[in-house]
Amino acid sequence: MSKVIISCAITGSIHTPSMSPHLAVTPEIAESAVEAAEVRAAIVHLYARNPDDGRPLATSDEASDILKLKGGDKVGF
Repeated sequence: MSKVIISCAITGSIHTPSMSPHLAVTPEIAESAVEAAEVRAAIVHLYARNPDDGRPLATSDEASDILKLKGGDKVGF
């Protein structure tokens, strides 16, 4: 039997809410990332966003803080 790696790409890095009202921003991104991990996605690729203006966050530390609030110890970088 072949092994499969499931990767989940939650968001892109360029778009902002002014481009589409449907663009998810934190905490929706964090919730989706945790849900992907719960169904055994091996990799979650995302760009966390500033909840005030929707711009992508610049560092993994910022994203980690947000995701840990939603996912506890399931989050690793």
